[in-house]
Amino acid sequence: MSAHPMEALLRPPVELWSTCTALAAGTLAWLAPWALMMPPGIATASSVTFFGFGLWRGRQAWRVLRYQRHMKRLPEYQVRADQIPVSRHKLFLGKGFRWTQRHTQRLRDTLKPEVQRYVQPGFLYQWARQKEIAWESVPGLSLLAKALRSRSRWNPLAPLPAVGGKPALHAVEPHEQSVWMDLGERVGHTLVLGTTRVGKTRLAELLITQDIRRGDVVIVFDPKGDADLLRRIYTEAKRAGRLDDFYLFHLGFPELSARYNAIGNFSRITEVATRIANQLPNEGNSAAFKEFAWRFVNIIARALVSLKRRPDYQQIRRYINDIEPLFVEYAGHCAQVAGIESWEDLVEERAANIKERNLPNALRGRSMEAIACMRLLQESAIYDPVLDGLISAFKYDKTYFDKIVSSVGPLMEKLTTGTIAALISPNYQDEHDTRPIFEWMDVIRRKGIVYVGLDALTDTTVASAVGNSMFADLVSVAGHIYKHGVASGHRGQPQESRADASEHVHGQPAAANIPTISLHADEFNELIGDEFVPLLNKAGGAGFQVTAYTQTWSDVEARIGSKAKAGQVAGNFNTMLMLRVKELDTADMLTEQLPRVEVFSLMSVSGVDDSSDPGSGVDFKSRNEDRISVSEVPMLTAADMVTLPKGQAFALLEGGQLWKIRIPLPDSREDTVMPGDFEAMASAMRRSYITNDHWYRVTDHWWHAVSEAVPDSSEQSVSP
Repeated sequence: MSAHPMEALLRPPVELWSTCTALAAGTLAWLAPWALMMPPGIATASSVTFFGFGLWRGRQAWRVLRYQRHMKRLPEYQVRADQIPVSRHKLFLGKGFRWTQRHTQRLRDTLKPEVQRYVQPGFLYQWARQKEIAWESVPGLSLLAKALRSRSRWNPLAPLPAVGGKPALHAVEPHEQSVWMDLGERVGHTLVLGTTRVGKTRLAELLITQDIRRGDVVIVFDPKGDADLLRRIYTEAKRAGRLDDFYLFHLGFPELSARYNAIGNFSRITEVATRIANQLPNEGNSAAFKEFAWRFVNIIARALVSLKRRPDYQQIRRYINDIEPLFVEYAGHCAQVAGIESWEDLVEERAANIKERNLPNALRGRSMEAIACMRLLQESAIYDPVLDGLISAFKYDKTYFDKIVSSVGPLMEKLTTGTIAALISPNYQDEHDTRPIFEWMDVIRRKGIVYVGLDALTDTTVASAVGNSMFADLVSVAGHIYKHGVASGHRGQPQESRADASEHVHGQPAAANIPTISLHADEFNELIGDEFVPLLNKAGGAGFQVTAYTQTWSDVEARIGSKAKAGQVAGNFNTMLMLRVKELDTADMLTEQLPRVEVFSLMSVSGVDDSSDPGSGVDFKSRNEDRISVSEVPMLTAADMVTLPKGQAFALLEGGQLWKIRIPLPDSREDTVMPGDFEAMASAMRRSYITNDHWYRVTDHWWHAVSEAVPDSSEQSVSP
């Protein structure tokens, strides 16, 4: 069949006739050679020949039958986490095959109306689906309805798995193989696209499991809060013996979360103001206020660092609302550095002589102590760029100052209200708070595992601000590693803070080589900002490999606000995995990168010609023929992306190689039980975020249906 340009797999298996005939003849020749009037030697040879021919034709028939069966129902593909293969050089993606022109040909053949009985479920299957609904509430027949609904192997009319889509997309190739991707390609970053509830998070579990077991630094951003993903990370960390290096950060559960200072670590002091200002609107008149807010936040951050204090959101909020205490403190610091004796006495003396009625309007309402500090410093001719910035901010009219920073005030209010304040603005000197504090550089040195739950469903603004700050911090870490390596000192912190932070390394030596940092960003359209672009552009040289998951590319464009910037982001993903998508523009991101191929079409031609010679005795001539035409079509269309079943994807790997894969579904029966507090948190996450994608866990047998139809009498009195 494969030797001809046209395959014929969607047809009756006519090979069975010759198979049965050959096997019957072989059996007859073996058992009753006298019936064929053959001597024993010839009968034995004939029997072996018949059996060989029958097996050969039976193999051809089995190929056709298997192909047609997979068109309607694919075998289940489910593995335990400990059975997932792990390689030091390859990344396992699942089972599948390399998509070629032959598969495009077979897929187009399934669209012909004459082959639909081989592609669509039969009459008995449709009848069973109707009866299981009609008999659901009928006494005496409800048991039969539940038996028809069960997916037991003993049910010939069992319903198809709730995966939807078109099984033919994978059934066009019955010979699957394990699909691997070279780990060297991951540095070029990976983009995973798929609509809601089609298996993106399950694919993330597969990749994260391998990264943890391989020993990589694993950082997972989960904006929505998937309990199964958290359970998977915890289980694999424990299975790999890396539970001591596991950090849980969750904005929705601050009492169980580790602490993190989103603006306390930096390579340049200006990063503090940038991370805060990037969360502000920049359209129209807001752009000017954003620049003013950046300036004042930068002034505050520089002053805090000069005072050997680590910046955090609470301090930024405090001094944005009232910069006067910071100015007075820094003025005393400058006087001490300049060697001015009796500074407090001089300030007190000068303050006593200041009359408010003689002050300019901008300074009215300020404390006399602060005004005295400003005048004494100006008279001392002390030059300090930080001090100059503080003086300029101090001299602004307070009402004008409040208008300038009004844009950043609400953001600071959200980030410093409630229990979340101590979570993202940790007090390093609080000995009563036993929650760990992690920093990205220390996590990388320890080859740690970090789960970041941002609880975006509760507060999108806070989740976005913290997530973007973390991304900005990671970009800074990547730049530091690229220039200085992992073993160098801490970045941009006050000296005493460096010593405090170094205690979290627990005495472990710094790594000599740059480790592999696997960053997984689920729903990364909720997190993406200006910080994400340099992370993709330049972080690969520092060992970062980003895997981003999102539903549609329009979500990214809407988040960034610029189609050009979105295209810049898309251009940095060398590997693409696309599950089912519902947006055609998103589907075109993959299909437009594929070449066009030639497919064959079979056309039947028949005709009749009258005879022009009356004396020939031929009145007419007829002809019937089959013609094969060639047409050029896309290798895949956007409609194929829309009809993908759950748990299946197309992967564009290693420079444009197209693979069709099936993702192995997780089996959690052998997973480790999490501690009580973590288990309670996972249960709360599961209640607040219902994934509704556990279709693969349905393993009902016929006896389960019987037990459900006949409830125990002892349970009838118990209310649900």
